[in-house]
Amino acid sequence: MPSVTIKRNVLLRAIVTDKLRQEVSQELQDAADEITQRLQELDVAGRRYITDLQRTDLQRAMALRQQVEAEKKKQEQVREQLLARKQQVGEWKNGDEVVRGTIEGWVEVNEGDNLAVLLGGTELVVEDDIVKAIRQRSAEELEAVVTSALVEQAEAEADADDVLGSIQPAE
Repeated sequence: MPSVTIKRNVLLRAIVTDKLRQEVSQELQDAADEITQRLQELDVAGRRYITDLQRTDLQRAMALRQQVEAEKKKQEQVREQLLARKQQVGEWKNGDEVVRGTIEGWVEVNEGDNLAVLLGGTELVVEDDIVKAIRQRSAEELEAVVTSALVEQAEAEADADDVLGSIQPAE
């Protein structure tokens, strides 16, 4: 029977421990601190550039000031979201499971296999970086689990993208 091996995403779940809470809290704090640093850089560079620009084109300087202020406000909101998420992490209970993201894996697909289950039905459960379980979900379970996991992951990735990508360091 013909088969093919394809790449798929495997859902990574972590069992909450004190170590996990500490690691995630530190990651969130580091991201918030990075935003604070970049905001300071943006403020210094923005003031310098706007001051120079005011001498030649007051209208462009005012428009740039508004853009800088809008970006600062956006980044401050992201920072507050990260700190709020850090507070939520502190409320996690030991033994609960949280979605940490996805990793890529390979699966062999044969005729007659349920592609939805093979592509998205596998979960890897870890506790302090030790694999505790590998779960294969049924198609029915998969729909509910994957939908909620993807929402959580999308929110986390959006926050991370905002943190790391939207402020450019001063030159």
